[in-house]
Amino acid sequence: MVRKEFKLPDIGEGIAEGEIVSWKVKAGQAVKEEDEFVEVMTDKATVTITVPFTGVIAELRCKEGDVVPVGAVIAVIDAGAAGGTAATPAAPVASKPATPAAPPPGRPAAPTIVPAAPPRPVPAPAPVATSPAAMAPAKAFVQSSPGKVLAAPATRRRARELGIDLAAVTATGPRGRITNDDLAAAANGPAVASRPAAIAAPAAPRHAPVSVAAAPAGRVEERIPFRGLRRKIAEAMTRSKSTAAHFTYVDDIDVTDLVKMRTEVKKMYADQGINVTYMPFIMKAIVAAMRVFPTMNSALDETANELVVKKYYNFGIATDTDSGLIVPVVKDVDRKTIPELAKDIQDVSARTRDGKVTIDDLTGGTFTITNAGNIGGLFATPIINFPEVAILGVHAIKDTPVIRDGQIVVGKKMYLSVSIDHRLVDGATGARWMNVVKEHLEQPWRLFLT
Repeated sequence: MVRKEFKLPDIGEGIAEGEIVSWKVKAGQAVKEEDEFVEVMTDKATVTITVPFTGVIAELRCKEGDVVPVGAVIAVIDAGAAGGTAATPAAPVASKPATPAAPPPGRPAAPTIVPAAPPRPVPAPAPVATSPAAMAPAKAFVQSSPGKVLAAPATRRRARELGIDLAAVTATGPRGRITNDDLAAAANGPAVASRPAAIAAPAAPRHAPVSVAAAPAGRVEERIPFRGLRRKIAEAMTRSKSTAAHFTYVDDIDVTDLVKMRTEVKKMYADQGINVTYMPFIMKAIVAAMRVFPTMNSALDETANELVVKKYYNFGIATDTDSGLIVPVVKDVDRKTIPELAKDIQDVSARTRDGKVTIDDLTGGTFTITNAGNIGGLFATPIINFPEVAILGVHAIKDTPVIRDGQIVVGKKMYLSVSIDHRLVDGATGARWMNVVKEHLEQPWRLFLT
């Protein structure tokens, strides 16, 4: 019998680690090639990995909820008489998200921007038959391109805390990726000069884990594992609030004319199955404002200490699903018409709720819009989708008294609230940016000039 190691595959560009959301098999179970094997969540998406060969599960080396680096052995399969060298795991297939309790099938995962938790220790592996190459010690890899080092977000944060320049660290991880062990070696070795920071990013606050006492006698509680999508959302929100210096600017918009225009456009495209909402108009207004104030479409590269101003417009649309908040991205907003944007939004939103989005759908965003208008409320102060520089909150349109030509008449108004990273954008710039958005929504004919 030949036992083969099953290593966590390289799921996508820039992915350094993944969380074991759920096992689809158990020890001792016979499996066939292409059977569902394990569900893994990364910073980009949740994917189900299939079995690469027929055999029997000898052992599972990770528990659900463990975070492990790419290339780590997560299981061993008794492959019988098939081949003598370890096979490469099959590529991931359809995206699925997970709820904190038991992940239902057919759902997507949180977006790219989510920082990964530090890898948990994996139990020491039992001896297995491997190829001579697999048994060779890892070779050190020295980064040759300063500022372009490969490292997980948690590793980068730890390096900042230790004052270590990642470009000077010898990497031993897959494809030259710097690991926590590499940082420990650098910290314990000769002093490494820290790169001077043009804009310093504060480290996330550290505190001891908090335990919640058991329920009093006669009282009932339900305990749900805090993992999967819910944990990724928590990590993203914590990192954003502890890193970006949030400030929020709110304005009310008289959208009386926009409501009339949207009503007519919606009728025009209804027979084509396209539901024209207000979102395409808002997206076009944002593009117009970003052309005047381009830093609103930027991000901070903390490693290179560079403000990256994006010359393309890919807008994430925060989508409420049964599994939690997911942000699919509509690409090239500036190059599309109102009906084309409406169709794209309709398509990606439906696929997000049905669990059919791809990693490409969830990555590449430059700015995020969150719309709570259909739920209610007055306005909110949204949290930035880090490392983007800002996020726009869209709120309900309501009948409101407005003054026109000296007369009080009934009009349509809505609030827009934009949260901005004050490290990168001044308050005055944010306010002027909002003024341009407002002009285009209050005089919607301007949208067709962008």
